[in-house]
Amino acid sequence: MITTMAGAEKPQDEVRHLVIVLGDQLDRRSAAFDGFDPKRDRVWMAEVQAEATRVPSSLPRIAVFIAAMRHFRAELEAEGIVVDYRHGDSLETCLQHTLAASKPQAARLVEPGEWGVRERLRAVFKRAKIKFDELPDRHFLCSHEQFAAHARGRKQLRQEFFYREMRRRHGVLLDADGEPEGGAWNFDAENRGSFGRQGPATGSIVPPRAFAPDAITRSALADVRARHGATHVGELESFDWPVTRTDALAALEDFIRHRLASFGEFQDAMWGGEPWLYHSRLAVALNLKLLDPREVIDATEAAYRRGAVPLAAAEGFIRQILGWREYVRGIYWQAMPEYLERNAMQATAPLPDFYWHGDTDLNCLHETIEQTLRYGYAHHIQRLMVTGLFAALFGVDPRRVHEWYLAVYVDAVEWVELPNTLGMSQYADGGVMASKPYVATGKYIDRMSDYCRRCRFDPALATGPRACPFTTLYWDYLFRHQRALAGNPRMALQLRNAARYDATERRAITTAAAALRKRLSSKGA
Repeated sequence: MITTMAGAEKPQDEVRHLVIVLGDQLDRRSAAFDGFDPKRDRVWMAEVQAEATRVPSSLPRIAVFIAAMRHFRAELEAEGIVVDYRHGDSLETCLQHTLAASKPQAARLVEPGEWGVRERLRAVFKRAKIKFDELPDRHFLCSHEQFAAHARGRKQLRQEFFYREMRRRHGVLLDADGEPEGGAWNFDAENRGSFGRQGPATGSIVPPRAFAPDAITRSALADVRARHGATHVGELESFDWPVTRTDALAALEDFIRHRLASFGEFQDAMWGGEPWLYHSRLAVALNLKLLDPREVIDATEAAYRRGAVPLAAAEGFIRQILGWREYVRGIYWQAMPEYLERNAMQATAPLPDFYWHGDTDLNCLHETIEQTLRYGYAHHIQRLMVTGLFAALFGVDPRRVHEWYLAVYVDAVEWVELPNTLGMSQYADGGVMASKPYVATGKYIDRMSDYCRRCRFDPALATGPRACPFTTLYWDYLFRHQRALAGNPRMALQLRNAARYDATERRAITTAAAALRKRLSSKGA
């Protein structure tokens, strides 16, 4: 099925440029609009079934993209721009139909953020014999060429060195002598605080600004429910994401004013019933291109310069944007498409079924997955050290873990999600993204949250009826991968601790781990 929405068939002379705008390219200032002439050029957008079903996307994720796209279309049309807005089964079929019908002189698009989409669209243009200009995405602060130059000659890539290079290149958080503000490049040691037994200080958490759905968003939510509500996971009752540039700027201002100051110290902390804590909720706006990373970085540094937030908080947040975000994009484009197939730890287990519904007796997983399905959101430590950690210890096929993260999170776009999941979380790339596997016992979760207090398992125990599955699987992971990890100096202490277990204790742990895998691999476990 291919349909064209109202407004796309206005009388118009021959189309000069068909400007392709994908769902994560909602930026009026993008290179695709350079020299745009409303009298001769036309914008093309498409809502396609394949983008919701290629991985079984959750309702919040589908709704974010559709609501934001429809708002962007309305804003363009308010400028007098003709938008050919399609519905169909796939990007390829919709675009093929448009090219055949309108026969533009040329097509223009910013490089897609996903390798597979880029290759499929290139194939469409080639088959149609249409000239197309694929433009660099200047939303980002590091080009492919700059990242390649950084990587050239290095035996190992490390985010810290890339981050320092980016700070210098863009003049971010530097003192008058061009050295790092405060005398250090990062203050990560100050950004690992937990809430202790008492929890977040009363009144310290200001909930993020909510954006009540307007008419366009309500229509999008209704369509998503009608098309996907019976078959896709997730909820839409709490949907309040910023889906316009105006709302995205308001969300940025709200974060800087109310939560950035505490973000640094408590960015790794978790607490039951508090999905947002001091986090920004800006990733979705950034990844849809409703916000520019430069304005986020500038606003953060300005808050530090005027004394509104401590340096550790400002630096920690800037590192996520200028460091990690740009770094993972560089890794993605340098390593694809082979990167998608990496499985350094030879993990083959299926993803436990509870990842799709949250019905599990492991309280940390129950709370994190339930929150994920409700809001399409979990912060980075919930992703890395709860859902990601369990999948890594369990030995889940990293491709399946990647597909789950891509399906359930509203900010998930493959260029950023894949390296973070497959590399950082699962260590499936063998150390490209991270210098060691991020594995720990249940004691880490107990230290950084209150989840374990309401759980029937004891994070200190590896065997027995109250043994924490994280702890059991952690030691089993080290036993199974001892040889593969022996040459990693950052794993030396953990492996020495594992070596202290005698044969009887090892056998008890491996037996418990095998029983756990059998139980949790069954449907509904």
